[in-house]
Amino acid sequence: MFIKHVGKQGDRRVAIIFREVPGEDHMCLVVYPDVLPTHMHDALMKAIETPEAQQSDNLADAVHRQMFPDGRPMLVALHSEGMLKKIQTETVIVTPTPTASCKLSELNDILRQMKEGKQAVDKLAELDANAGISGKAKVRDGLGRELRSPPAARTNLAGSNQVLTDDALATNLRQQAERMSAEAKSLLAESARLMEEAATMTGAPTKPAKPKKTTKSKVADAAQS
Repeated sequence: MFIKHVGKQGDRRVAIIFREVPGEDHMCLVVYPDVLPTHMHDALMKAIETPEAQQSDNLADAVHRQMFPDGRPMLVALHSEGMLKKIQTETVIVTPTPTASCKLSELNDILRQMKEGKQAVDKLAELDANAGISGKAKVRDGLGRELRSPPAARTNLAGSNQVLTDDALATNLRQQAERMSAEAKSLLAESARLMEEAATMTGAPTKPAKPKKTTKSKVADAAQS
């Protein structure tokens, strides 16, 4: 049966407590199970086979919560009795899969690269989501409002991978300004209507609109002057 956290140094079996020693990546911390007293050996190997241990990156994460039959925490007891040994990772042979073997140093390098690769993928995904790449950056006006490119510009940009020119951006801004101006006029008209409606409801006099002058009145005013 394939068991994680177990390897060999020469002809000696080792239980790998820490795959790497902090600050010393070329060193690991191990226990030689075969030199332990029977009650400690059996308890340690049983702990290694637990699902918790098999799912942990380091055996120490699991065994520090396990107890020896005498009630002592495993990791504390192994340390206090001098059973933890620091050795070079390149001297330990492990079987990361049921059909493959390699040095612990090589396995550590692979796992480190996988971890760094995942971090790189996550970072790229974050940048992409925040428009750091792929041309999704949000353009905002002076008030912090998002400015959206017209559909034709967005389609052209996505299809050709070209950057919008200054003229295209200027056209976009003018279109935004025209829409904002139209919306402002509509809001002003609605505001005036509501004011008149409110005045009617309260009985307040409304300001009469000035009649537009006709051509005849304009001529009469000119004659009087």
